[in-house]
Amino acid sequence: MKESKMAERVRVMIQEEEVKRRIQEVADQINADYGDTPLHLICILKGGAMFMCELAKRLTMPVSFDFMSVSSYGGGTCSSGVVRIIKDLDESLEGKHVLIVEDIIDTGRTLAYLIDILNQRGPKDIHLCTLLDKPERRVKKQVRVDYTCFTIPDEFVVGYGLDYDQKYRNYPFIGVVEFDPENAAKA
Repeated sequence: MKESKMAERVRVMIQEEEVKRRIQEVADQINADYGDTPLHLICILKGGAMFMCELAKRLTMPVSFDFMSVSSYGGGTCSSGVVRIIKDLDESLEGKHVLIVEDIIDTGRTLAYLIDILNQRGPKDIHLCTLLDKPERRVKKQVRVDYTCFTIPDEFVVGYGLDYDQKYRNYPFIGVVEFDPENAAKA
């Protein structure tokens, strides 16, 4: 028996210009909140890289970067619930104002785990900034997002760093992955 694969297509949810405009608005708020206070950005790889770069270009205070790779996803579209640190930070957080930069927050499991670990490393404070938030999927209610570009419905999204099976990260907009089993036979 032949297995059929589903083909997917991407429908635009948020246009590129709207994404850029909103990142500027969030950067303006962060600039107002922090003033000249140095800020240490922690990018959650891989998805957060594009967003962090765009956000950092718009920040006016002294900024330093570090990167973590933390995963609770496999190759599918749902969180596995098991959090793994794949790449840890290179620098100490002792006494720093930390802003975690994420691409998307849904259940909050990964960030609840991550924030607990990072708080043990002595930062002055930790705040959270995300490109996309899906609060209706939140399981860990204690995860408080300080800066959100867009609150979205529970759809599987890609683009602007977000992927489906390592595809579509380079799209300059936010799109929804739609699966179509009928087109799979034609692909």
